Amino acid sequence: MTDEAEPSKAVAVMTQALEWLYERAITNIPELGLESAVDLAESHLKSSGGNRDEAVDRLVTWYVVYAGAAGFASNVGGVIMMPVAIPANVTSVFLIQLRMIAAIAHLRGYSVKDEQVKTLAFISLTGSGSTKILQEFGISLTTKLSTRLIMQISGATLRNINQAVGFRLVTKAGTTGLINLTKFVPVVGGVVGGAFDATVTHGIAGAAKNVFKPIHDQTSIG
Repeated sequence: MTDEAEPSKAVAVMTQALEWLYERAITNIPELGLESAVDLAESHLKSSGGNRDEAVDRLVTWYVVYAGAAGFASNVGGVIMMPVAIPANVTSVFLIQLRMIAAIAHLRGYSVKDEQVKTLAFISLTGSGSTKILQEFGISLTTKLSTRLIMQISGATLRNINQAVGFRLVTKAGTTGLINLTKFVPVVGGVVGGAFDATVTHGIAGAAKNVFKPIHDQTSIG
């Protein structure tokens, strides 16, 4: 295989992994004692007396304190078996982060089962890079209407965006030492803790809140 083909293979694997992990994030995982992203969101909404903004803040705080605790991500990675060749540390981090993002999306009024919402969740994983990725596809998030228009993006464009996200995540992971760019070799050490610290969590949560602008006051998003 040529050097040019290796990054493409890595991106393809990352994209497939994200698709699989997202489906796990929005469903219950009994073996881990994890509720679905929707159930998690509803639990925080109830604790917030129905205040969605407060529920989002509670959710993010919970993730910083609990999900970011030492050992939690490692335990998740040890149980979830991926259908593609990607190390457990990457699996656990992305699963936890996608679950948080999907919960935020639900609290903001979106259906986590929509293909567009899934792509927006992937974009949110890039944190501060989310705006740039959308701009590359001629999309701006300056108004609530912008997000509504995103919900009408075609399947072909969604796939292209997913690939762009996959490339960015693979590149970022390679430069931070989380995984080898082309071979997905996990690096020994405190990688999970460093990849899922409070700063990263807040950055991704902030991106999700920016991408998923509130629409819960509307009856539909179509």
